Amino acid sequence: MKLYSYWRSTTSYRVRVALNLKGLSYETIPVNLVAGEQSAPDYTALNPGRGVPTLDLGDGTLLTQSLAIIEYLDAIAPEPRLLPADPLQRARVQAAAQTIAMDIHPVNNLKVMAYLKAHMGLTTEGQLAWFRHWMTEGFAAYQALLPEGTTFSFGDTPDLADICLVAQLYNAHRWGVDLSPFSRLLEIEERALSLTAFNDARPENQPDAA
Repeated sequence: MKLYSYWRSTTSYRVRVALNLKGLSYETIPVNLVAGEQSAPDYTALNPGRGVPTLDLGDGTLLTQSLAIIEYLDAIAPEPRLLPADPLQRARVQAAAQTIAMDIHPVNNLKVMAYLKAHMGLTTEGQLAWFRHWMTEGFAAYQALLPEGTTFSFGDTPDLADICLVAQLYNAHRWGVDLSPFSRLLEIEERALSLTAFNDARPENQPDAA
């Protein structure tokens, strides 16, 4: 498999972790989002959304959107499970994951920030305030969804929610979000990053890291 990825992309980070947890081998193909490589015609042909990640299964089949890719991986390589088999627990894990992936990420991604800067005149300080506000809102909601007494977000092993959380916390640290109200999330992050699958997926450990 080939994973079209950008080292600082949180969505790419999610898929790298999932592939690593499943023990699936893949080749990383860097796509430099800052340089605009995602808009080149040859890449747009692979991913019309002009984003990352894109997963090439090796037979010409292409998958996009990180949550869809991870659900596919969970279906073809069931162990370790990233989505619980129990329907109620599965819905809870997905709700937490989507709090990150659908509430925080869409309003904080590169395309949105570029538009706000170019068309709304948002300054650098304004961009940082925007980032921090939406991450703080989302992390508060995420933390409130968690049960008590679990090692990770919902159990003793990491799942889809933890994958989304750890990737987003990378951005939170980068942009100076005040994480003092989220000690539970930081504890989960520390446990996750002690695992090889998460550590190897870290942005700074990617071949295109600048």
